[in-house]
Amino acid sequence: MTPYFSPENAGDPVVASEAKLLTVQFLKWVAERPRRYAELREAWSSTCPLNCAWEDAIADDLVAHGAGGCLMLTQRGRERLAAAGIEAAISPP
Repeated sequence: MTPYFSPENAGDPVVASEAKLLTVQFLKWVAERPRRYAELREAWSSTCPLNCAWEDAIADDLVAHGAGGCLMLTQRGRERLAAAGIEAAISPP
């Protein structure tokens, strides 16, 4: 059973690991090609306020708005993917 995000289990290592995995999945998705905001909202929208990988990635400087308003990986985002054993598929902005 997948644990739910809640204040009671926010410090749970399993929940933290799942949140990190979701962030890595999001970064991998962005690394495939620059993404427009509308595409991001459609693919990664959530009704759970604690399940906002894309907002966390922006806040953690893992992604940034690049040319034409597209979301792209930052150097820090590429480093996070590399730490997870995933090479970014696109060139740096």
